[in-house]
Formats: sequence, C-alpha cells, structure tokens
Amino acid sequence: MKRIMLTIAYDGTAYKGWQIQPGEPTIEGVLNSELSRFLHEDIRVIGASRTDAGVHARGAIAVFDTESSIPGDKFSFAINKGLPDDIRIISSVQVRDDFHPRKVPCRKTYEYRIYNDTFPMPTRRLYTYHVYGKLDEKLMDLAGKHLIGEHDFTAFSSVGGQALTTVRTIFDISVIREDREVIISVTGNGFLYNMVRIITGTLIEVGQGKTEPDEIIRILEEKDRSLAGQTAPACGLCLAGYTFDDDMIAAG
Repeated sequence: MKRIMLTIAYDGTAYKGWQIQPGEPTIEGVLNSELSRFLHEDIRVIGASRTDAGVHARGAIAVFDTESSIPGDKFSFAINKGLPDDIRIISSVQVRDDFHPRKVPCRKTYEYRIYNDTFPMPTRRLYTYHVYGKLDEKLMDLAGKHLIGEHDFTAFSSVGGQALTTVRTIFDISVIREDREVIISVTGNGFLYNMVRIITGTLIEVGQGKTEPDEIIRILEEKDRSLAGQTAPACGLCLAGYTFDDDMIAAG
C-alpha cells in the first residue's frame, strides 16, 4: 500500500463544491469514481480542504491509498484520460504513508478576481465578479494589510462553519490591478467558512469609498459579522495552491 498526493485544477461552475453530496455532482465524487474505476479498488480521496459550489481551483490537494504498482508521478497521465474536461490532475507524487493534508502545517493561497468595468465581460462571467464603478485598488491593498497576522476572524466568517476556533493567521494579502481586473490574493494557515469571500466583499466597500481602510481594525476587534461587507459570489474565487514543508510529505 502506498499514498499518492494529487494536485488538482478544476472549473467549479458545474459542481456543488468539493465534498460528496448525495445526488449532486462534486469534485470529490468524480475523483473517487474515476480512481476506483481505473485502479479496480475502492478509492476514497482525502482533500486538504473543501471548496463551495462554483469555486475554482488551480492547486487543490488530495491524497489516496492504493495497491497499484504505477509510479507516483505517472498517475496524473493515466487518470486524466478518464476525467471530464473541467477537471485535471496537474501532478501526482508518492508521499509518506502517514501524510494527511489537513493535519500538517501549510500555507494556503486563494485568489479572488473582480472584473471592474462599466459592463460585465461575457467571457469572464464564470471566473470573475463584475463590479461597476471604479475601485481604488491601492486603498483596498492598504486595508487588507490590517488583516495580516494572527487574529480572531469571527467578523469574516459565515454561520454554518464547523471550525473549532475562529483564530487564523494571514501571512500575506495583496490587491493589484491588471487592466480591468482587480485581483485579491490571500495566503494563510487556514480559512473559515466564506472567509475570503467576506474579506473580498469588505475590501470592495473600501475600494468604493464606503469604508475607510482603518475600519478593518475595528471590524476585527468587534468580532461582529454585520460590520463586514457582503459575501462576494463564488465565481470569482480560485484556490491557487498550497505550500507544505518538503520533509512532511517526502516518501521514503
């Protein structure tokens, strides 16, 4: 028996998120089905995290155990042949038998893309959130910097999360503009339910001049969800990737 780690990219538009749901298409469900079919084993992947319906990924992580003799780096080539076009295994590698992606320290990065123009762009509608009216990305970036560090992010989480603690660490956050797109990048040790989407909604209000950048400090301190912005739509969010300590995952 060996453990394989997959790095997965997917367009989440047609799926009800990562986690298996009865009667609904999910990323986890598709992977389990194809891996089981291909390997003739009952495969159940373990994801590093869950994404909501409509959220995309470039660097999602999952592991599974198998008796197969296929070399770890060859699984991606073999499995992709049977996957739908909106899911791809970007890489595969054998890892330590005890490596669990949710039980080791890591850095996780999300990106949120806002299409900031008078009218939405049809070809970007599935991957960006359209915001009319010029956003000040410099003020948004300034506000976001107040979130860096270890904080209680109760004000930036939705009801329904199952986290044991609302304390998280943000290592870096940046807001930049690329032509008509404003891109928010957030790296942390973990995120609460809808946390990045609520951060985005709050920074949008800053960019619109509705909220002062320093107000972020009070929102954190008050721990009141009603003080933060709206939850931005799922379509603009993408799980960019993870960083693990190589010593924690290396096989052999």
